[in-house]
Amino acid sequence: MTVGRAEEFEELRPLLLCLAHRILGSARGAQDAVQETWLRWQTCAPRPGQSRAFLAAAVTRIAAEALRTARIQRGDPVGPWLPEPLPGDPHRDPEEPAELAESLVTATLLALERLSPLERAVLVLREVFGCALPQVTSAVGCSEAAGRQLAAAVRLASDGGGTALPWPARITGAATVARVLTAIIPPLVRIGVTVEQNHAVDRPEVILRDRNGRVLHALELGILDGRIHTVHLAAAARTTSWTPPRPPRHDSPHFDDPPGHDDD
Repeated sequence: MTVGRAEEFEELRPLLLCLAHRILGSARGAQDAVQETWLRWQTCAPRPGQSRAFLAAAVTRIAAEALRTARIQRGDPVGPWLPEPLPGDPHRDPEEPAELAESLVTATLLALERLSPLERAVLVLREVFGCALPQVTSAVGCSEAAGRQLAAAVRLASDGGGTALPWPARITGAATVARVLTAIIPPLVRIGVTVEQNHAVDRPEVILRDRNGRVLHALELGILDGRIHTVHLAAAARTTSWTPPRPPRHDSPHFDDPPGHDDD
């Protein structure tokens, strides 16, 4: 292998460690996953310009398989968000590497599994939606000091104290969108966040408000064949002064938890 490829791997090592740690919650486990990725990298040949997505997909699947194996050995449930194992080398076809966005989504969904419902809500508000700390504490209903401690603990649990991994601004594919919405909406509803449809704009949108009615975020939706096919997670509410009549609670969009998730 050329020196250039080795240097390329080293440049991406911090990203790979963050992805693996987010999935496994263990620094040692993350290092093992990255080492296995390095061994596979030496025998693979992705197309030029796709090394980042290729390696991210490889370490994500290696870490996810390690997590699956550990849970089976302990007799624990595998979990609703763990991807199915792939036979043989997950990158046996180097011409078709997975997108980096898919790796980021998978890693964060698996990290959410390790958190309590309250911690999940804080992670979504702070890291996914980018809410300021006062917004988070208002939504959760705690002091700023307590909110800061909780946010720091969630960051440590999901990223090992390192730089937080970004969420892709745009999620596509009905199945992936369903996984993401099922993961992020119920924890928010539990802390009193309301989910309202906004019909005052040209594209389908839902507005998320805290318990005091203040807008936290907006999700812009793309509908295809009657299903949500695209969601823009980074969308800001385009009409923050808009105040629709409050619908009955059962009329609000509803997203169930995946099986196996309790309220405590």
